[in-house]
Amino acid sequence: MRLGVLDVGSNTVHLLVVDAHRGGHPMPMSSTKATLRLSESLDDQGRITREGSARLIETVGEFASIARTSGCVELMAFATSAVREATNSEEVLTRVRAQTGVNLEVLKGVDEARHTFLAVRRWYGWSAGRILNLDIGGGSLEMSNGADENPDLALSLQLGAGRLTRDWLRHDPPGKRRVGVLRDWLDAELVLPTKQLLEVGRPDLAVGTSKTFRSLARLTGSAPSGAGIRVRRTLTSSGLRQLIAFISRMTAADRAELEGVSSDRSQQLVAGALVAEASMRALSLDTLEICPWALREGLILRKLDTDLDSEPIAGGSNGGLPGPIETVSR
Repeated sequence: MRLGVLDVGSNTVHLLVVDAHRGGHPMPMSSTKATLRLSESLDDQGRITREGSARLIETVGEFASIARTSGCVELMAFATSAVREATNSEEVLTRVRAQTGVNLEVLKGVDEARHTFLAVRRWYGWSAGRILNLDIGGGSLEMSNGADENPDLALSLQLGAGRLTRDWLRHDPPGKRRVGVLRDWLDAELVLPTKQLLEVGRPDLAVGTSKTFRSLARLTGSAPSGAGIRVRRTLTSSGLRQLIAFISRMTAADRAELEGVSSDRSQQLVAGALVAEASMRALSLDTLEICPWALREGLILRKLDTDLDSEPIAGGSNGGLPGPIETVSR
């Protein structure tokens, strides 16, 4: 069965086409991305602008066409923080559906954390023991901890790399003083959620997912993407500190020239690195394993685990996932 997964994030739109079969691993067939920067298309009232809506509709329509021509029997389309937090999200979603035929589901932050956790569990297996996972997006930071396929605790914090860049690091380069102030603020913000996260159990394995973590790992010496997804990659706290001292003095244009950093990610790389550093410091983690699977793979795996005629994956208060849930939002 060929499935398409359309992910509308804060910065990019990503279409992943996979061959997926129940009981097996999803096999990627193609990957298509477009820079949208939807989070930059919000007006003073938090509404997605007409121009931003038009770009979203055009991109979703184009990617839905690609999914059809790729032979997808189903397109799983979802949006995360940028659409979720827009004050006119329902209006925009209605326009997307009317003009493209795509029903764009909005995932809650904790559902993002839980689906990502499932992907991480399947990647590392049961022998990994209790897993703690961190995922840095453009609008939010997802954190989860559990010993099963569903985390015992899932948290979503408004500490995304794009959001913090807009709110804190508007100068290019950001400046040493501003970086220091943001560091202190992040430390204070993470005291309570990280305490809650560790109270459910100390992890046997700490993992980082998302493009931000992959880029940070590459910049601190991990293997390039060309080496394959099964090569072990890690991020250390010491390497991260050294990297921040280096990239915080660079302009976004200069950071875009670094290997493993795309032009659309270069502006928010410093903020992403600071979130990663603060999270690892608050959780007393020296090393993170970098998992190549994340939210999209988690959605596919959950789809294969359930009856295709059952309730939608992203629907309902818990996205169709059982188990305890807790949300922290700032």
